[in-house]
Amino acid sequence: MSVMVNVYEAKTTLSELLKQVEAGEDVVIARAGKPVVRLVPVERRVGARPGRGAAKGRMWIADNFDDPMPDIEAAFAGEA
Repeated sequence: MSVMVNVYEAKTTLSELLKQVEAGEDVVIARAGKPVVRLVPVERRVGARPGRGAAKGRMWIADNFDDPMPDIEAAFAGEA
């Protein structure tokens, strides 16, 4: 079933409209009686994002990571 509301009604009842969309209703917002936008639910991708700590033990930083790099420093200083 499709529900059409005007912009004012959409502004005042947005929470209810979102519940209807989540329940599978087709919600259309109209301006001056002409459909402008359709509210649709966002597709949820389950497991698409790894959790915190997912790469633990698989990454490392070299012991010399913070050591100076004279050639790079010279390039930034305009000496290269």
